[in-house]
Amino acid sequence: MTANPYGADLGDLEALPALANTPLQIRAIVETWSDAQFERSYATGKWPARKILAHLAQTELALSTRARFALTTDNYQAQSFDQDQWMPLDEHVDAATALDTYTTLRRMNLAMWRGLTDAQMKRPFFHPDFGEVSVAWIATQMAGHDIHHLKQFEQIAAAGGRP
Repeated sequence: MTANPYGADLGDLEALPALANTPLQIRAIVETWSDAQFERSYATGKWPARKILAHLAQTELALSTRARFALTTDNYQAQSFDQDQWMPLDEHVDAATALDTYTTLRRMNLAMWRGLTDAQMKRPFFHPDFGEVSVAWIATQMAGHDIHHLKQFEQIAAAGGRP
């Protein structure tokens, strides 16, 4: 199985507890931010916090849908998606809506993840960029992806961000 692109961000943490905890950590960091603070970034030329939240909501939707297809479709072959092509579709969403969408979808998806059997978690499917992977691989990807972006929110909070 191909190495997970966000496995290093997850480190030694277990995927399901990280999937439960990281959105709470992100919310705790940003819940009192003003609209102006949400327009700050962790680095010049990078998405502002508001767009990162939109991206997290998009990813939550896309990857959990991928898991559902893999669980219910024999010989499932995932489609790749380009985050830079997706962003314009939702780039004008306000931060509160993006955060609520991300965390609400996550609560629903956690119920799914927690209800899966070992056999379901091991169910393979084909990804065009990573080859044969499993449903558990998606959970690891999502958990590490969250932590990757949590670090960006922490940078924005610590440094006051860049306009």
